[in-house]
Amino acid sequence: MKILSGPTFISILCLIYLITIPRVSSSSPSLTVPHHFLQCLDTQPSDHGSPNSATAVIPTNSSFSSNLMSAVRNLRFASASNRKPEAIVAALTETHIRATISCCKLLNLELRVRSGGHDYEGFSYTSPVPFVILDMYNFHKIDINMADETVWVQAGASLGELYYNIASKSKVHAFPAGVCPKVGAGGHFSGGGFGNLMRKYGLSIDHIIDAQIMDANGKVYRDRRSMGEDVFWALRGGGGGSYGVILAWKIKLVRVPEKVTVFKLERTVREGAVDLVHKWQQVAPVIDRDLFIRLEIKPINRKISKGKTIKVSFIGMFLGTPERLLNITKKKFPELHLTTSDCLVKKWIDSVVFWANYPEKAPIEILLKRISANEYYWKRTSDFVQTPISKEGLAKIFQTMIDHSPLPRRVWMQWNPWGGRMGEIPSDATAFVHRGGNLFMIENFMNWYRPGDELEEKFLAIARSFKEAMAPYVSKNPREAFFNYRDVDIGITTPGYNATYEGAKVYGEKYFKGNYLRLVKTKARFDRTNFFRSQQGIPVLA
Repeated sequence: MKILSGPTFISILCLIYLITIPRVSSSSPSLTVPHHFLQCLDTQPSDHGSPNSATAVIPTNSSFSSNLMSAVRNLRFASASNRKPEAIVAALTETHIRATISCCKLLNLELRVRSGGHDYEGFSYTSPVPFVILDMYNFHKIDINMADETVWVQAGASLGELYYNIASKSKVHAFPAGVCPKVGAGGHFSGGGFGNLMRKYGLSIDHIIDAQIMDANGKVYRDRRSMGEDVFWALRGGGGGSYGVILAWKIKLVRVPEKVTVFKLERTVREGAVDLVHKWQQVAPVIDRDLFIRLEIKPINRKISKGKTIKVSFIGMFLGTPERLLNITKKKFPELHLTTSDCLVKKWIDSVVFWANYPEKAPIEILLKRISANEYYWKRTSDFVQTPISKEGLAKIFQTMIDHSPLPRRVWMQWNPWGGRMGEIPSDATAFVHRGGNLFMIENFMNWYRPGDELEEKFLAIARSFKEAMAPYVSKNPREAFFNYRDVDIGITTPGYNATYEGAKVYGEKYFKGNYLRLVKTKARFDRTNFFRSQQGIPVLA
């Protein structure tokens, strides 16, 4: 007798389920959608006889709220007015993922895949239509092979876990990715993955050499060869959530010195911040690629006279000794007045703790902490700058920040320099398009700490007004944006997400420019029914 397996077997089981299990209707008012979903899970093949539903919680479970909130990073999307999922599946195995996909298709539920929960518009745990969360939290295995300097890292692993595990094997290896340890690898890598090693080594995706993904039919592609090079290309910078469930990434480690140097200098407008930022624009993208200097620009209250001013923090990461760093800055950026006393010499893993703003003496084990206890309400946006901003322009931006900052709440920014390796990689080498020609990327911040619709509307209006005021200084036609810093204000599709190529172009070209069409063509082949969709997803062709 021939034993059926794979998609054929699942399809037959789905047909049996449709025949034997009542659907939600007026004839079965006592059986809710969540209970239907649990029943469906248990009709799917399971591991070792354990019911698939054991990995799921529904709103009537006492642990539902804690499971939902465990990875809600933006409290704007935790309010009662936001639709809650019909279920949360904390998958332990691929079988649980496959069963979740099958039952979402059967019950016409959308699927949201959550790795770290840091998506800026909450797309991994919210939806305007009935949906289920597939939580990849338990998929966090990290398998390091130092012989060939590669790592298989599952999608639910945090960056902190990855960094900690690398450091446990080597003092001279690292990986170029973000500075927030709690971010999940699944979403971070698929959007590009940038951090303070980017000028030396490029993005995370520039060091991803393989991947594993499950498609809408439950089929697992174990390597780039089986999924096809177009899909592998799309996953690196185009957002994996539009194509399938990323299971794991294979990455190539990079070499770093045993000791690195970090620093943080602060300057106010009175101390020459405008001149320093103007010079930074000319220097930071072209200086020695071992040096990365981030700017944090924040409104503050003046200490002596009344009113507000701007404080700029110059936060540096240097792959070398203080002596070599000072030699570089004295020649290329003497106005910074960096001194030996400003420099902190650390092992690379300790520099990760520094950049994450943990206490100076915090043990590296703090990087293993995956759950945040102190979240708040916020709005983030992004921009790319391709032409240096004049001193007059900087002064106007600083004043605009002050005008838009009802302290203690405030608009503030991070400026991250491009250049170095980023300018050497073609814009179509991966789906991440923002390469050469950019001087730096801006991230705009607006935070608040109390709930309330009126308060939210107030602060969102401030954030939008400030972004509009920045328009003269940033990229144009299109005004580019970073996909991992999702922003619904640049365009969304309507509920139902039957987006056309032209309809989704409003945000597609801002995120991906000339790579957008290739992403759409890849989507049409790999996810023809548009099962993996969201308000800013890649659409299928007509």
